[in-house]
Amino acid sequence: MPVIIPITGMLINITDSDNYSKKMAINVLSLLSESTGNDMNEIVKADIHWSNNHMGVETLHPLVSVIDFSKLNPIHSFKINIDFYAVFLKDTKTGSLTYGRNYYDYQEGSIVCTAPGQVLGTDAPEEVFQPKGWGLLFHPDLIYGTSLAPKMKKYTFFSYESNEALHLSKKEQTIVLDCFNRILEELNNNIDDHSQTLVSVYIELLLDYFVRFYERQFITRKTVNKDVLIRFENFLDDYFTTDKPQNIGLPTVKNCAEQLFLSPNYFGDLIKKETGKTAQEYIQIKIIGIAKERLQDTSKTISEIAYELGFQYVPHFNRSFKKIVGCTPNEYRAQAS
Repeated sequence: MPVIIPITGMLINITDSDNYSKKMAINVLSLLSESTGNDMNEIVKADIHWSNNHMGVETLHPLVSVIDFSKLNPIHSFKINIDFYAVFLKDTKTGSLTYGRNYYDYQEGSIVCTAPGQVLGTDAPEEVFQPKGWGLLFHPDLIYGTSLAPKMKKYTFFSYESNEALHLSKKEQTIVLDCFNRILEELNNNIDDHSQTLVSVYIELLLDYFVRFYERQFITRKTVNKDVLIRFENFLDDYFTTDKPQNIGLPTVKNCAEQLFLSPNYFGDLIKKETGKTAQEYIQIKIIGIAKERLQDTSKTISEIAYELGFQYVPHFNRSFKKIVGCTPNEYRAQAS
């Protein structure tokens, strides 16, 4: 099964038979540096040119690269700080991939995306392996001034963790490979005034397909998603039975995601898909629901309740309450009495 990992400037198709992991896919790039003579503990700043040079790949375009890893020699692991986006497509025809305690439902292929500024690789320089497959790397400058640039924030999967990879059906895999081939074909043409635009269009098409496929995955993983929602609810319930709100403050999306062992973006996208509300909206509704219950206890002032819930300022509590309920806490208490 193919696995796709986004790395700015390069397209990589991985087809080895081992179970896929983001760590291993990234090693394809990060472990190439044995020839640099640098200390293995040093984090190398890797750009498109550096990646091509140390992998022995011809640079067809300075801002984007397509690599057939099966043509590379065995490489050693290494740590790199990338300045490009990367997409890896890896074949996982043998073995089963797991997601927490669950098996992936789609095993034909997996996609992992990585954004600029991330440190990738391992602390095991003795590790050597022979990567196979394909990968796409593209630098942010490639899409500057194109229709793709303002849409990059929409592609939240670039911040997903490896265990949140996109798993492709055979039909989806065919679509992805077609996009890869279009990019590769364009790169093999002579660079002209249209090259940058056409390549960015094909990359945008690829990423839009990822959005569609992830939406499908959220739907087909209802059981797993339901478990996340239950654990999310339990976490919020437990949070407000302790003194954490007073000591830490209101729960954040990041904090909730960490407790559920998910990346904030994946967690937010899952909650939005399952409930129709953003994770922040869901948290706020939960907090106000608890506030409505506590307002029944007239022995406590509005300020005391606001403090118990983690609000630093009573006006903030009042605004949040009115936004959701339609009236202030005092008005709600008066109506309920």
